[in-house]
Amino acid sequence: MKITATSVTAIAALVSTGSHAFTPSHHTTRATLSPLSMSTTEAATEEPKMTKKAKRLSYMKTPTFHRRGFKEVRDSVEKSMGEQFESTLVDELKSSEFMIKKDGVTVHLAKDFGFCWGVERSIALAYEAVEHFPGKTVHITNELIHNPAVNDQLHDMDVQFIEKLGEGKKDFSKVADGDVVILPAFGASFEEMSYFNEKNVDVVDTTCPWVSKVWNTVDQHQRKGLTSVIHGKYAHEETVATVSSWAYFPWMTEVNPLR
Repeated sequence: MKITATSVTAIAALVSTGSHAFTPSHHTTRATLSPLSMSTTEAATEEPKMTKKAKRLSYMKTPTFHRRGFKEVRDSVEKSMGEQFESTLVDELKSSEFMIKKDGVTVHLAKDFGFCWGVERSIALAYEAVEHFPGKTVHITNELIHNPAVNDQLHDMDVQFIEKLGEGKKDFSKVADGDVVILPAFGASFEEMSYFNEKNVDVVDTTCPWVSKVWNTVDQHQRKGLTSVIHGKYAHEETVATVSSWAYFPWMTEVNPLR
């Protein structure tokens, strides 16, 4: 399928280093135990603590967690997306080395014009969820992507956007038993995933695999005793979701303080 609408994606640059300047210090909440502070019996009987990554993976294995879409409505969704996003003009530009001349005007098209694979996948999963659960109330925890046309389409499909209360808080009171909750392309925080795991709802996870890849990298850094550094907007949905993957305090910077 050729998708031609533009989209805005947010990127949080993840940096890690082995330098002592970025190794966990008093900022972390990890407890350290001296070998002398517990007996051999206590050490043998103590159960290892489950990591956030392990808990998140356990949520994803439940029968009410959906990440692969719904095949029975896929053809219908592909047709709908084609009608919404495809363009004969863009097809003409792409077939003419991304440039056309008409009436003395030269028009160039960016070679990377359109949705990336992760965004296209998220849109398809969200549209499929609405068709797969007819009659059910469908919620979404945030904008699916930063594209007004796509989010307006979800509004038209009667998807309920969960209200933001400010300071990173949201009003989940309208999410009832039996409802459906869509997680956007940016992902959802660990706390939100835990909350929905405890409720009687179906969760459709449209998180871009490249976003979850960053979460896995954060987990690997923690296991090595490193502190990861995010350079980006601290309140952005993707940043919030990534930071929530930490077991201890991360380092966060924005553009202005670095100038």
